[in-house]
Amino acid sequence: MNQGPNLPTFQPSNPRPPSADLHLHTTHSDGTFSPQRLVEEARACGLACIALTDHDTVNGTAETAEHAKTAGIEFIPGIELTAHVDEREFHVLAYFPNSDGWSDPGFRGEIKKFADARVERIHKTVAKLNAVGVGLRADDVFAISGNGAPGRLHIAKALINRGFVHTVDEAFVRFLRKGQPGFAPKFRLSAPDAIALIHRFGGLAVFAHPGIAWLDHRIPDFVRWGLDGIEVWHSSHRPGDVKRYRAIAEQHDLLLTGGSDCHGMAKEEVLIGSVRLAYEYVEKLKEPRRTRINANQDS
Repeated sequence: MNQGPNLPTFQPSNPRPPSADLHLHTTHSDGTFSPQRLVEEARACGLACIALTDHDTVNGTAETAEHAKTAGIEFIPGIELTAHVDEREFHVLAYFPNSDGWSDPGFRGEIKKFADARVERIHKTVAKLNAVGVGLRADDVFAISGNGAPGRLHIAKALINRGFVHTVDEAFVRFLRKGQPGFAPKFRLSAPDAIALIHRFGGLAVFAHPGIAWLDHRIPDFVRWGLDGIEVWHSSHRPGDVKRYRAIAEQHDLLLTGGSDCHGMAKEEVLIGSVRLAYEYVEKLKEPRRTRINANQDS
């Protein structure tokens, strides 16, 4: 296994209780912040720890880790993968606090399939839009995504730039959501395969933003397939959601995580720091997976 860069060790320098934001995106997927800008924003928010969870890519991980080290912020490598269950998307966050699995050529080879599928999806979506009279080109989208992993948010921005819609929400409602003329399905990875892939390379699998996934009834299955945690705190979760998912996580002996899901200025507001995960949950995330499982079984 190839070794990734040495990641910084946490050394608290903030007098307030340390907190983390474990769900962040950069320009390497569909965010607007570069790794450097992301770390600058995290420092300005007083965050002690961050995780980079770009969609289907770890290309920004090493760069973000170096900037975090310079800023004195703990960094946890991660990625957000999209799987499917019951014809619905299951977003799973993979964290590598104790492993360089994210940099392993085998893992990178697997996620390259997702990146290639994203490019293919852009071409399919553009073809569907052209068929209903929307004169968008794939190059319009790639000009926006740059070196990042292209996605529907980039298509929405291209539609705005070409004057077909006025807002991102309008783009999704009129063209890009399931059932609309520009919707093209993603490369399909099953939920158990996604969890197994993460575990194979030493990662932890966490159910992302369950409050907007509508998959609560499948959580026992996710647990059976090896799910490690639930994102209890998320920018879209209301207090009732937090209470519910915290109880579910504790019921199934799962890790509790949280993050803002910040995409920079790609959405209505900059969300970094709007969700602050207590550092005690970061410590639990760093416990060796087997140790934690054995402890749960003995209790």
